Amino acid sequence: MLSQDEASINEFRENEVDPVFSHLQKTNPNAKPIIEHYFNIANNCSGQLYHFRNNFEETLAMINAEALAYLETQEDNLQQSYPHYFEKFRTDGVEYNIYIGQSMAPQIPFDILYLKNMRLWQLQSMAEMAILTNRLIPSLKVPLQTTQLILIHSQPISISFRKDERRFDVEGSYNIRYEVMKKRIDKAIILGTQERLTQPGKIAIVYSNDKEAKEYEEYISFLQSKRLLKDSLENVGLEELQGLKGLKALRVEINLEVN
Repeated sequence: MLSQDEASINEFRENEVDPVFSHLQKTNPNAKPIIEHYFNIANNCSGQLYHFRNNFEETLAMINAEALAYLETQEDNLQQSYPHYFEKFRTDGVEYNIYIGQSMAPQIPFDILYLKNMRLWQLQSMAEMAILTNRLIPSLKVPLQTTQLILIHSQPISISFRKDERRFDVEGSYNIRYEVMKKRIDKAIILGTQERLTQPGKIAIVYSNDKEAKEYEEYISFLQSKRLLKDSLENVGLEELQGLKGLKALRVEINLEVN
């Protein structure tokens, strides 16, 4: 059942069924108690009619809460190494951006080592969050699994503070391409297949420069030595996305059983 199917059914019920029932409720004494019972069920958002939706929403909330709590704890530690701008969004999952550079802390000398440490932390945190959410599955009403996706973007980006939205945002047409990539890569398909790049129990790392891949392969090797990641490593091309060509990805399996 697709989301548009649900919308069509709700529209039919609200615009076609409910008006007729309301009319019968007023004009037909025999139908009145039956229709009142129907409306009591249909309008009770915590009732049986919404049982599966409520279970799904509760499960999603538990997973997101676990991920957000982990990120907030880690963020306090990360700020100690070098000041940076960290923003997170809660949708049907958790998305976050990290901006780091000399302009974030003009009085503190910036070194590329800080960026490399941040990237290693990001990869490690993805694995650790997957392990945490996987441990939740026995207690979830819906046994949902999570997927992990990282976009590497090595080119400098200009951001500015938008007073109307009270948040930092990317500015300039060239930099906005980064935002476009973020929104589209989660639907990416592996080149020559029908397989989605993002898969449960795996971290997908999208890149466009082979130098970036080499750097992340070193991080992956380090985390494999710590048994946080398994030895399997894929390097795949991605099908063309709207306005995006030539993207590639690394994909590595997480050791979900690690203590």
